[in-house]
Amino acid sequence: MERASKLQNLGMEKTASGWLNGFIGVLIFSGSLPATRLAVLEFDPVFLTVARATIAGLLALCMLVLFKEKRPARGDLLPLAIVALGVVVGFPLLTALALQYVTSAHSIVFVGLLPLATAAFGVLRGGERPRPVFWFFSVLGSALVVGFAFSQGLTASPTGDILMLLAILACGLGYAEGAKLSRTLGGWQVISWALVLSLPVMIPLTWYLAPPSFSGITTSAWVCLAYVSVFSMLVGFVFWYRGLAQGGIAAVGQLQLLQPFFGLALAATLLHEQVSIGMLGVTVAVILCVAGARRFSK
Repeated sequence: MERASKLQNLGMEKTASGWLNGFIGVLIFSGSLPATRLAVLEFDPVFLTVARATIAGLLALCMLVLFKEKRPARGDLLPLAIVALGVVVGFPLLTALALQYVTSAHSIVFVGLLPLATAAFGVLRGGERPRPVFWFFSVLGSALVVGFAFSQGLTASPTGDILMLLAILACGLGYAEGAKLSRTLGGWQVISWALVLSLPVMIPLTWYLAPPSFSGITTSAWVCLAYVSVFSMLVGFVFWYRGLAQGGIAAVGQLQLLQPFFGLALAATLLHEQVSIGMLGVTVAVILCVAGARRFSK
């Protein structure tokens, strides 16, 4: 009886730790889209993608060497490649391209789709089985997001919205695959090895795609590049993957419902972008739906 009680307490502590780590990760990620939006005003989006991956990858390599981490097993290489394609290349590149067509405030609304995408890939790749009511709330929230995009007519930029939808799919897959691998490899080790795995491609591309001169680049653009390289690409994932592994992919993944709030606040504060009442209303509705999904995630 006492042993069972201790195990239950340990499980509760692990779950609470998972939610805390997940919250910190989401808070860090919330600055990614506004920072990317500012950066692509002065950097080519493809160069921005490979440069941030190169910077983060070199930092990750230093960490792995410093802590003398063992190389991943051969069976871990494919999952690590999927993580790299999803969150090192796919999401950063697609969002950078999308933000040439849409504002960061508009793109942030699409983040409401991330909990559903993460949960879906959590079932496919992580073996989780949320209750049926969970899917009702998740699908309803996703429908609200897509409905909002269509309500804008898509005349301004259907290309931007399609790119954002593809980015969400890539990110959801990368999140779920990384969380599954984190259970055995460790949270910060997963993103570090994924970044290192991409270096042989990213370093040459960074050199090849670099502009002839950086003299016209402003300080704010450099700061944004530093943020998306160090925090969005590395530090945020250290907390996020640990949280998903500890608390469950589908459950902790619902914390992404907070990201639109933080992101919209940053877009309005730092970029002075207009955040419409309709955009806020959809974001709140999506958050309520995903909150319901979280309750029935197990």
